[in-house]
Amino acid sequence: MFGTHDLPLFVLSGLLLNITPGADSLFIITRSVTQGARAGAVAALGVSVGCCVHVIAAALGLSALLAASASAFTVIKLIGAAYLVYIGVSLLRTRAAVALKNETKNEPSYQPADQRLPAPSMSAVFAQGFFTNLLNPKVALFFLAFVPQFIDPGATDKTLAFLFLGAVFNLNGLLWCLLLAWSAARVSAIGLGQGAALWFNRGVGAVFVFLGLRLAMTRQV
Repeated sequence: MFGTHDLPLFVLSGLLLNITPGADSLFIITRSVTQGARAGAVAALGVSVGCCVHVIAAALGLSALLAASASAFTVIKLIGAAYLVYIGVSLLRTRAAVALKNETKNEPSYQPADQRLPAPSMSAVFAQGFFTNLLNPKVALFFLAFVPQFIDPGATDKTLAFLFLGAVFNLNGLLWCLLLAWSAARVSAIGLGQGAALWFNRGVGAVFVFLGLRLAMTRQV
């Protein structure tokens, strides 16, 4: 189909890669736990759009340039690492929200996550998800290395084949991320208290700082 081969194997491999925890998944879970399923879904959409940019760039050969140029790789890597550290520090600095209104009405202290913690706007959540994915050069190199393995060498239009496979991968990834967002929000709704949500935020913030530092030390392959 569209100059590809072994499409079922590609879909299965892509799903296995999508469910592997990474910075994108952690960001989506964090937004879902602290702001609810809507924020998690918006974060997932931001990640997906960033992934679309990587697919198009790889199809047009820009990722090949990134792979061939040590300087370009280093610049994007350091920008991405700095952004991950920035997100991590922002989460570490999270402060608890003011007392909940219902506490004065003798109602349960639990409230949806977006009322417990200071929350960025939906546009900010989308942008953070987008840049978290876009500024990771390892994602670009992944598409460059993984997708061509499923393109028929005799395909008349290899760019179309690449875009098709990228779209399939991204759609599956988006569906997984939306499920992840919904699941994380449901788990939070069961009874994650304000203090637990606060420390969850800070714990994930520390992980983001670690991922940023690790990315900064990554060598070009």
